Amino acid sequence: MLFQCWSQDTRTFKVFQFPSNKIPTIDGKADDWKMVPENYTVGMDQLWEDSGKHSKANPKNLDVSVKVAWVKGLNRLYFLYEAYDDYWDFSLPGLHNDTFEVIVDADQSGGPFIDRFHPNPALTNTMDAYFSYHGVHAQNYHIFTPAEGKDWTLVWGSQPWIKELPYANAATHYNFKAGESGKLTLEFWITPFDYAGNDPSRAVESILEENKNIGLCWAIIDYDDVNNEKNNGFWNLSKEHTMYGNASYSLPFKLMPLEKQFQKEINAKWTFNVIDKNKRTVAFINHSEGEIESYKWNFGDGNFSSEKNPVHEYKEAGKYIVVLDISGPKGKSRLSKIWDVAVK
Repeated sequence: MLFQCWSQDTRTFKVFQFPSNKIPTIDGKADDWKMVPENYTVGMDQLWEDSGKHSKANPKNLDVSVKVAWVKGLNRLYFLYEAYDDYWDFSLPGLHNDTFEVIVDADQSGGPFIDRFHPNPALTNTMDAYFSYHGVHAQNYHIFTPAEGKDWTLVWGSQPWIKELPYANAATHYNFKAGESGKLTLEFWITPFDYAGNDPSRAVESILEENKNIGLCWAIIDYDDVNNEKNNGFWNLSKEHTMYGNASYSLPFKLMPLEKQFQKEINAKWTFNVIDKNKRTVAFINHSEGEIESYKWNFGDGNFSSEKNPVHEYKEAGKYIVVLDISGPKGKSRLSKIWDVAVK
């Protein structure tokens, strides 16, 4: 089977944005994902079986589709994993288990991130590297499908706390027994981290922002015989087998804006920063959406502005009701914030 080298892989994938009022419930069902267009689906046609055991995908043996999503304002990645397998291997308590292995490098820092790949040979495969380096700047989730009688995932590193609430959640639906065929639906979300060591108090979440690319990749490890330690396939989204421990081999996934049918034609939105407490100076930042022709700010103290991003100095201490009215060819919109803006 012919593979291109990683540097020639120019594919970019999309991460669907759920509207804030349609966040999926983690129940192992695909109902909440019906709104996601098919062009967000990553199927078997995007994967390489890089152990040479299969020349091409056979849906009678294994058929997998994955959708990834996010919600603006939440540093979470949502996944829907749907898979048919002709032999589900999950009866053993250890690592031998059909697996969906996900790596995430949300700030695209790149580079190796497991102990055996440590750039310092003196630290390779050491516990020092495991605790200070393994899974710290990028994370590997070894997700068991299904996880019967075991944790839903192995977090490959010294930070097992990231697989629990409030950092992750998962649910699976299936009706087959070990060794049988059937369909599995796995639904989960994870929190990506720029820094995630053994101590959660020092962790730094990755900030997810619209139109930003994140590094993401996965592989499906397919076992077909509980008596055989070797798997029957390693289906990889990356063209480099060692993507599981090197974030440079992840692929760019773009955090997409809302699809057009979920967007308001005009929508007033704004935030503020107090930039000088002594002078009671406040900067107002417009985040409004749509085609906008005019802005009208009411600062709540008898003063107004038609600027897009005004800076206002309050003469007196107090709590203020600040209103932004916008208008354009598609209509009008208003956003009022009551007593959020307070100066002393």
